[in-house]
Amino acid sequence: MGSKFKNFGLIGLGMVAGVAVSMQFSALAQKNAGSPLPVEEMRQLADVFGLIKTDYVEPVSDNKLLTEAISGMVASLDPHSAYLDKKAFKELKEGTQGKFVGLGIEVGMEDGYVKIVSPIEDSPAYRAGLKPGDLITRLDSQTVKGLSLDEAVKKMRGEPNTKITLTIARKGEDKPIVVTITRELIKQQSVKAKLVEPDYAWVRIAQFQEPTVEDMSKKIQALYTQNPHIKGLILDLRNDPGGVLPGAIGVSAAFLPKDVAVVSTNGQLADQKATYYAKREFYAGRTASDPLAKLPDAIKQVPMVVLINTGSASASEIVAGALQDYKRATVIGTQSFGKGSVQTIRQISADTAVKLTTARYYTPNGRSIQAKGIVPDLNVEETAEGDGLNSFRSREADLQKHLSNDKEKENTRPKVDELEEEQRLIALAKKVKPLEYGSKEDFQLAQALNHLKGLPVKVTEPKDNRDGDKTADKSDKTDKSDKSAKDAKTDTKKK
Repeated sequence: MGSKFKNFGLIGLGMVAGVAVSMQFSALAQKNAGSPLPVEEMRQLADVFGLIKTDYVEPVSDNKLLTEAISGMVASLDPHSAYLDKKAFKELKEGTQGKFVGLGIEVGMEDGYVKIVSPIEDSPAYRAGLKPGDLITRLDSQTVKGLSLDEAVKKMRGEPNTKITLTIARKGEDKPIVVTITRELIKQQSVKAKLVEPDYAWVRIAQFQEPTVEDMSKKIQALYTQNPHIKGLILDLRNDPGGVLPGAIGVSAAFLPKDVAVVSTNGQLADQKATYYAKREFYAGRTASDPLAKLPDAIKQVPMVVLINTGSASASEIVAGALQDYKRATVIGTQSFGKGSVQTIRQISADTAVKLTTARYYTPNGRSIQAKGIVPDLNVEETAEGDGLNSFRSREADLQKHLSNDKEKENTRPKVDELEEEQRLIALAKKVKPLEYGSKEDFQLAQALNHLKGLPVKVTEPKDNRDGDKTADKSDKTDKSDKSAKDAKTDTKKK
């Protein structure tokens, strides 16, 4: 992989100028250490602390040294563990509630700069004309180069009605674009739904938040009011970076038989060796009522497709994996990100916490999601011409210090001619307009509709399937001989 493109992707997974990962919250402030503190190592830490206090070129506060020591210790474990200071902890809680103060952009990193993955509709960034693929090179007067994604995100967040000036590099533009944006309270709409055709429903979940299950239920009820005889439903989880675990359980429970296992976890602690079921107590939280109670009975039997891609991670992989294991839905798209780890929020003071990886996730059939992801039943790329920049996005297995898959061996992606492929994709990015999910130009959605109708589906051989699993194209083997000169093949089975 070319380093420029390999660094692009949801490194901070779902940084919507904030954070989104599958999380569990714990009010537990401290736990008793399982073993005595290592005296010699602690003495070394104290010696270094004292050395900095006495010899460093300028004074450094105790608070800064200790906070940075904690932060570095936690961050050294894996890409998703982190120390949350007062501001970060507040932002994380706001993000799970579907609101935060900022610009309204989902971002990643590319070549040391912040790359816009997608602006949130009707956000300040959206109204300012920012586009997917734009690179943010400066925040006010400070260059972004050298900042971590977290540091850049913190600078873009702030108080309502405050302004920030962004310098943007855009492909095809000779000069930088400078735009000043006013921060606002962003209320994310995590669920969209519509009838894409008279008898076929499309439900998109952009992120799993606390209101997601109830919002999805209301939107599905509205669709069935429009058409009580829906013939097929497409659950769109593309570029969904994750969110809270109860949201994933509730969305799965809406379509699965009552009380079945949705996901299990395994970690060191007894409470991390758990199975979560399609029951109200696992997804309704503190609400006394069941947000799924008013869903029509037909929702349990309607033919389904789940759409995923490289940007589908964590909670979205839990849903796709559960529906796939129970053969409740056909999974279409490209292999997902592979973030199959649990982050538990341990509050360590009134306004700080540690986000710590405490377990791995497993599908109902015991498959580990970590560093592998979900392999679709039918591999369908973003366009008829290929998967575009998605094929160069990093996955969990590309991240340094990532947690290993404890069930299966990890394989690396096959090598390609990096320069040639990079040039091809840059040329493609200049020609292709940003994709609006759910639109008439949405190729993967069109293929999902074809599958539900029993029509031919244009599938492609997975180019980077890490373990050689050919599940994605098993349904179209009979057509391979007729398409020997092409990458694209057709699934002609009627289902």
